[in-house]
Amino acid sequence: MNQNLKYFLFVLPAIAYIGVFAFFPSGEAVYYSFLNSQGQFTLSNFKELFYFNIGGTIINTIIVVSLALFLELLLGLGIAAVLTWEFRGKKAFSTLVIIPMGVATVVAAIAFSFIFQTSGGYANSFLKLIDLPTFNWYANKYISLLTVAISDSWKNTPIVALILLSGMLSIPRDLYNAAALDGAGPIRRFFYITLPNLKKFIAIALIIRGVSEFNIFALPLILIGYHPSILTTLAYDLYSTSTIYLSSAAAVILLAFISVFIAINIKLGGGNK
Repeated sequence: MNQNLKYFLFVLPAIAYIGVFAFFPSGEAVYYSFLNSQGQFTLSNFKELFYFNIGGTIINTIIVVSLALFLELLLGLGIAAVLTWEFRGKKAFSTLVIIPMGVATVVAAIAFSFIFQTSGGYANSFLKLIDLPTFNWYANKYISLLTVAISDSWKNTPIVALILLSGMLSIPRDLYNAAALDGAGPIRRFFYITLPNLKKFIAIALIIRGVSEFNIFALPLILIGYHPSILTTLAYDLYSTSTIYLSSAAAVILLAFISVFIAINIKLGGGNK
């Protein structure tokens, strides 16, 4: 009993930290979401969100999350596959791949704002160099969402690649050798050996990144600015309503939490069938 108490005391600071900085603010946000300006319990805060285009906000968030996760998964699979090979310069390539993880989100957003500038941006300069027409990367809402997703995937692809790499390295090489002897080419080996054995690792990567994608804020703020008709995400809606409509902001938090919770339960529940 004394031994268990000693172990509990070791983890008590971590429990207190999580309780004070995670659970208490979350509980307080849920509480405020049901209060009006007079301190009375009400559901009017959730009704008011429809005046702030909460439907468009949710759709925009889902689009950004889906695009970013697709790009991160696609690039992550490619990078992880390359890192399983032995070649000259592998250490340098690994370093270059991991560098985006160490770049602050604000710095990455500013860098991509220069890349996607409509006039004189690096992307349009490259297109002009190869005799292709230049492009307005903020022509409409959906192109702006794609721009944000591309910028976000550059920074967060490394963590997905590392998770998938650990999964690929855990697959026995004998499976690939046996498949090669049976005449299976690289594509068939990828779809029939690699992907089935990576399901759990892909799920982990998508859950980790999916939850983080719902918090996307700095990239839309710097790349596009506050233009509700163009782009507003759940985190941005929280920011724009928190200074004036505290209860509405709390309602946004609750809706975001419920959305993420449902998505994770659907994913985990589907994986157990």
